[in-house]
Amino acid sequence: MRYFIISGEASGDRHASMLMSSIKKSDHDAEFVGMGGAMMHSAGCRLVQTIDKMAYMGVVAVVRNINNVRRNFRIAQSELITFRPHVVILVDYPSFNMKIAKYCKKHLPDTKIVYYIPPKVWAWKTWRIHTINKLCDKVLTIFPFEQDFYSRFGYTAHYVGNPTKEEIDLYRPSKIQKENIIALLPGSRKSEIENCLPRMLKAARKFPDYKIVVAASLNIDPKVYNRYLLGNERLICGRTYEVLARAKAAIVNSGTATLETALIGTPQVAVYYIAYSTPLLVKIFKPILFKIPYFTLVNLIASKEVIKELVADRFTVENMIAVLEKLLYEKEYVATMEREYKSVSTILGDKSASECAAREILTLFE
Repeated sequence: MRYFIISGEASGDRHASMLMSSIKKSDHDAEFVGMGGAMMHSAGCRLVQTIDKMAYMGVVAVVRNINNVRRNFRIAQSELITFRPHVVILVDYPSFNMKIAKYCKKHLPDTKIVYYIPPKVWAWKTWRIHTINKLCDKVLTIFPFEQDFYSRFGYTAHYVGNPTKEEIDLYRPSKIQKENIIALLPGSRKSEIENCLPRMLKAARKFPDYKIVVAASLNIDPKVYNRYLLGNERLICGRTYEVLARAKAAIVNSGTATLETALIGTPQVAVYYIAYSTPLLVKIFKPILFKIPYFTLVNLIASKEVIKELVADRFTVENMIAVLEKLLYEKEYVATMEREYKSVSTILGDKSASECAAREILTLFE
C-alpha cells in the first residue's frame, strides 16, 4: 500500500520512522512518501520536504516564514494528488497537519486519514477534538488519559502505548557511568535554541566543577548552537540519550525531551520560553489559554509536580541556578524525583507503540 506520512519536528521524525518500520513487517510492499527528517529518510521514506524547512514555532516565527509555510502546503498538496496514497498518517505537528487532513478529506475522499500523536486538545484548543473526529478515520494516542478524554465527548481514540518509552526501553544503556556533566537540551527548533540556550548556559556556568554538554538535534546546523558556546563546552549531535545517561542533571526545554529525560532517569528542571511574558500577563492569560495544572508531560502523567517547571516569567537564570543546586547537591530531592520517574514509566505501560499503531492502521483495510 501507499502511505503519505508527515512529521514536522525531531521527536515526530523518530516516532514516524519506528512506525514505518513496524508497518513494513506486515506490509512488505509498503511505499512511503512524506515530509520529515533524516530518520524517516533512513527508514525508507521519499521526502518531498525536510524538517529544517518546516519547524517554525510560535506565531512570530510562522508569520516571518509565511511564504515557506505556504510553499510547504503546495508541495504536500501536489504530492498527495500525484501519489494518491491509501493512507495519510499525520504525526503531531497540528497546525500544518490539521489543514492537510481537511484537504485530503475534500480532494482524496477514498484515502484513509490516521492521526498518530494527535493535537493536545486536553491542554488547549479543546474545540479541535470535534474537527479531528470528523476528519480522521482513526486517532492513535500516546498517553493513557487521552483515550478517556476523547470518550468524554463520545469519540473513540486508541491508546497504542508511548513511543518515547518504547525507544528508551530499546536503548536502555548498560554500564554507562554518571559523570560531572550538566546536560542542556534547548529544543529542536532554531527559535527555541536562540531563546533558551543562552540562559541555560549562564545558569550552568555557575557550577564550574561540572562540564557543560549541549545535546543537539541532527536537523539543526551546529553553527546555531556553537555561536553561544565557550571553548570548554561540548556540543554532541544526535546522541541525546547517551548525553542524558551520563549527566548528573539536565536543563530541558519543555516537550518530549522532559519525558525522555525522566525515563532515562536523569534529574532535571524544565524550562519554556514565552515571548513578552510578565507576571501580570501570565496571571491574566494562563487560565484562558491552558486547561491543565502542569506544563510538562512528566507532571501531567504523574498528576503531580515531579519536576520543577520554569515557564514564561519564571524562566530566569536565577531560578535555574536554585533548582540546579538541589539537583546536584540534595540527595533526598533527587531520590524522590527518581521514585516518581518509575511511577511515570509504570503508568505508560509496556506496549510497543509503533507495533500497536501499525496494527490499528492495517485494520482499516481488513
